Amino acid sequence: MKTLDELKVAENTLVIVTSDNGPEVTAVVNMRRDHNHDGARPWRGMKRDNWEGGHRVPLIVQWPGKVAAGTTSDQIVSLCDVFMTAVELLGTRVPNDSAEDSFSLLPVLAGKQREPIRPYLLQQAFSGAKSLAIRRGQWKYLAHEGSGGNNYQTHPELKAFSIPDNAPAATGQLYDLQADPGEVTNLALVHSEIAAELDALLKNSIASGRSRPSEGN
Repeated sequence: MKTLDELKVAENTLVIVTSDNGPEVTAVVNMRRDHNHDGARPWRGMKRDNWEGGHRVPLIVQWPGKVAAGTTSDQIVSLCDVFMTAVELLGTRVPNDSAEDSFSLLPVLAGKQREPIRPYLLQQAFSGAKSLAIRRGQWKYLAHEGSGGNNYQTHPELKAFSIPDNAPAATGQLYDLQADPGEVTNLALVHSEIAAELDALLKNSIASGRSRPSEGN
């Protein structure tokens, strides 16, 4: 920020400060043990996991004259969205087969849009295509068992943080993040219709190769 001021471009620069994933395993373990601090709280999991602690991070923006100081937003966004934000900011276009999961944040940053900019958000844990998840509103569906990343049963430092799945017969995990931010209670069997709907939406996204509507649709 000091350099931007020295170059006299601070007033015309969009600054984004964020992180690519949740806190590292060793950091979480050591900080919990030594300082009673949890960098992922109140979310479950950490880096490599598909639970919210593995994905949810701060997003801080400064853009003088464009983004009102002190404002906040509860929009569901992804780092993928930085791409289309830059595209719209530059007033250019990209091929229809590019940025298939990116949505521009400009309407949100300008305070002009309160409704969701994206219909849903796709997530992937460390184990790749075997560990996909989808978030829509308060609901999050993981199309797999476990974290999708860290092994809480065999990792010596993570066993203490393991939470038994209350619905082991379910093929996936469904959580109400509004009522259960810690993703403790799997509702995949209780709300099977929501789980099935999100699972179908996830599969459709995989089949189409995108979550952002193609041009003309």
